[in-house]
Amino acid sequence: MNKNIIIWDLICYIIFPLVIWHGSREYIGDYYAMLISTVPGFIYSVIRFMILKKVNFLGIYLIVTLAIGTLIDVLAGSAMQMLWNSVIYSFALSLLLLISIVINKPLYLLFAVDIMELRGRDREILKQEFYQKKVLFIFKLITFGFAFQGILLASIKVWLIMNYGVEAFDKGLVLRQVLSWTISAVLIYGFIHIAKLLNYKSDAELERESQTY
Repeated sequence: MNKNIIIWDLICYIIFPLVIWHGSREYIGDYYAMLISTVPGFIYSVIRFMILKKVNFLGIYLIVTLAIGTLIDVLAGSAMQMLWNSVIYSFALSLLLLISIVINKPLYLLFAVDIMELRGRDREILKQEFYQKKVLFIFKLITFGFAFQGILLASIKVWLIMNYGVEAFDKGLVLRQVLSWTISAVLIYGFIHIAKLLNYKSDAELERESQTY
């Protein structure tokens, strides 16, 4: 996992929100403090999107989910409602992932097609390779894994809200991020396994091979 990504995740998803939350809630109230604390993460997500230049289905998905998530926060009206809205939204996104598996179009397969196409591979050939029975099954497992991640994190947030109320925002922030990294790291292995199945080579391997000729 890229160390720089972990550092920036910590800064934008945990440190900045916590500093803003604790530093401003006394003056502007829980709701506005919580709303403002989401701004660093939103800006960071947009910047990552622009730098990585992910387009097509993945790009649309990222833009739409960011926009809807921000709109839900703005329209919440209270800190508690904002917390419950985020829970409902997480369950909804997880349901979308599960539906994509049922209809045989796992979202993370479509995302992978977009990413690999940006690396110069033919989109139609990618679809043929990815829809092989064994590869498709792994993509379904990966997509299910991310759906499970969303359900687990949302369920933890429900427990925190019911036990701590608005304070759940503070208490669950670090735990949710650590769980998110842990599950994501496990699921990345699935992508590596797919690459091995299809004999895909990394950029470093391709560069080393080109230097031998």
